[in-house]
Amino acid sequence: MMMILKNSYNLLRSRCMRWQVKSGALFVIVFLWIASMAFAASRQNSLDAICDTSADFSLGTENYPEAIRLHLQVLRRNPNSALAHYHLGFAQGMIGNRSAELREYERAEALGLRNWDLFLNLGLAQLENGNLEAATDSLRNAVSLGKNHWESHFNLGLVYERRAMLASAEHEMLAALRLNPWEPDTLNLLGVVYAREGKIAHAFHIWSDLAREAPGYEPARKNLATLGNQTQVVPGLGDRCASLSDRREAIERENHLPICQMRLGSSATR
Repeated sequence: MMMILKNSYNLLRSRCMRWQVKSGALFVIVFLWIASMAFAASRQNSLDAICDTSADFSLGTENYPEAIRLHLQVLRRNPNSALAHYHLGFAQGMIGNRSAELREYERAEALGLRNWDLFLNLGLAQLENGNLEAATDSLRNAVSLGKNHWESHFNLGLVYERRAMLASAEHEMLAALRLNPWEPDTLNLLGVVYAREGKIAHAFHIWSDLAREAPGYEPARKNLATLGNQTQVVPGLGDRCASLSDRREAIERENHLPICQMRLGSSATR
């Protein structure tokens, strides 16, 4: 019996980007990990389904060139296997063949495969290709089919943030945090959204918690340092930041999310 190694299906496409945010006279440089992740995806993950034992074993053991070769053989025998096209696309993406990855995902969708993780990966490929409108549609499908997966909400929120649809981005980040309150990338991105919306105190609160509880998480430290630098040029910001500890209840009411759910526990430090 073949054993699929779920950890090999972690999709980690991390980017570190710098966004310049204008809020009145305030310019904030925010550092955003675009970590488009499908961590050890769940039982509904169609990467766990088997289209061919040998081909999928190579995929599961991260032997992507062999997985590509064997899945091409599967497709020569059965060109209408949507699952084989999906698996082939995933393997192509993992070795950097982005155009082939996108093509195979689109073929899998055209052949009728409708799994949340297909649309997640399709949306991420479209995002990397610069097609934000198509990525939005795909990731909306990922949320519709996988509404209980925080990754779907996170990545849809990421695309909304890229498109400056900040209210929608905030909504999806909060939805992701309700499902996974301890994820630093989600917390950091929520801070980015707040900063772009001009909610500087909210952003400061999130990034200061991240910097304290996950000191190795560089984006939050850089974002926090940038906000700290702004206290030298923006009258009153230092006072507002210093008084955050006295305004926790107000921040909680405004966020419609308990503060404790937005904090990282020490077990999440990495």
